[in-house]
Amino acid sequence: MATLIHTLADHSDDVNYCAFSSSCLATCSLDKTIRVYSLNNFTELPYSPLKGHTYAVHCCCFSPSGHALASCSTDGTTMVWDTRDGQALAVLEQPSGSPVRVCRFSPESTYLVSGAADGSVVLWNMQLLKLYRSGNVKDGSLVACAFSPNGNFFVTGSSCGDLTIWNDKMRCLCNEKAHDLGVTCCDISSQPISDGEHGFRYFQMASCGQDNQIKLWLILFADYLGVELKYKYTLNGHSAPVLACAFSYDGQMLVSGSVDKCVIIHETSTGNTLHTLAQHTRYVTTCAFAPCSPLLATGSMDKTVNIWQFDLKQPCAGNTVENESQVAVEDWSEDDVSAWLCAQDLADFVGLFKMNNIDGKELLHLTKESLTNELKIESLGLRSKVLQKIEELRLKTIPGSVTIPDEFLCPITRELMKDPVIAADGYSYEKEAIENWISNKRRSSPMTNLPLPSLLLTPNRTLKMAISRWLEAQQK
Repeated sequence: MATLIHTLADHSDDVNYCAFSSSCLATCSLDKTIRVYSLNNFTELPYSPLKGHTYAVHCCCFSPSGHALASCSTDGTTMVWDTRDGQALAVLEQPSGSPVRVCRFSPESTYLVSGAADGSVVLWNMQLLKLYRSGNVKDGSLVACAFSPNGNFFVTGSSCGDLTIWNDKMRCLCNEKAHDLGVTCCDISSQPISDGEHGFRYFQMASCGQDNQIKLWLILFADYLGVELKYKYTLNGHSAPVLACAFSYDGQMLVSGSVDKCVIIHETSTGNTLHTLAQHTRYVTTCAFAPCSPLLATGSMDKTVNIWQFDLKQPCAGNTVENESQVAVEDWSEDDVSAWLCAQDLADFVGLFKMNNIDGKELLHLTKESLTNELKIESLGLRSKVLQKIEELRLKTIPGSVTIPDEFLCPITRELMKDPVIAADGYSYEKEAIENWISNKRRSSPMTNLPLPSLLLTPNRTLKMAISRWLEAQQK
């Protein structure tokens, strides 16, 4: 049963979009602002609201790490914000100047997509914060977008009713007429599934439209087969155009919001309606599941965002303690690994690990090389975070071993720091490692991939003393 636990009523105009990270909820509105709330108590963060757009904000989304937030607006720009202090990191202007309707980060934060009312779609390089490639849909405005969990392709939806599949080089792979009166939203589940016939692993996608329908699709992406888009079935229940849809993190549920003012939670395996929520007084424009907690957010033209809590059957932090204590790591199932990822604030990797059949034994054998070459995790910061958490697991499996505190490890080398310094991104690194990083003409942060505003390195004497005291304690 879904229970309404909180209502946010801070926006002064229609709520257009809401998005979760592992610790925050962001909302945006026709009132030109983006508001950011803590999931601990739903209080607004000190730097919120974010103000920078000169017209309505249509969409917002978090990067996989949660360190960056993107927003796009009628003013023709997509802005990137630092979620730690609310500072604007970049203002990315759509080349055509057309109103930007949707934006999405790729799974590894390598790219940010922005789609506009004139049908233009742009891939922005997030390391350089510059335009990488651009294209145009065949007809209509670009109003919807979703990335595949592996980052190899993304799907866009247009007001003329087309779904278009693109690869990361902006080449159009497939185009399908999906909704006669126009697509309004699309989402791709983070969990791949088998087609049950040939053993192929598909991505599950949902699209909704002005025709009152929600359609479920299966996308197969393989180098030797190309792209195949298969219609699965249509979900019914809404009596008016459907404006929003989103999968739960395990892909077992899909939530939708409509002009009929209702929110419906569907079971994807059967198409059955699990819940119908009717608390909003105007059109429901947005809905989103939290990545690793039983929370759902719905936003509306009634200027409110409702937060719902219910029994969500997905990997959560609460499952992990039990798994770790009762089952040896090498005996973990893929679901146990998914639960562990969520507990470590790595929920964005669940789909990728599932797709590669990573169980406990495989998890313990992952290396920097396999994360880079096989799982295609390009971000050094994200790779380092995953490796650090895996190393902690390995240490737990060795009786009498000592876990080095995370703050004592250099994010680049993953080794105990001897001469820690603070870089302009606020993170501490081993001095030699960050100097080598910068000397290779890399002006971006190893942790966020965003440009370093300065190359100044400040000795972190407090951290150095803490490491010395910790080492002395281990020798006693």
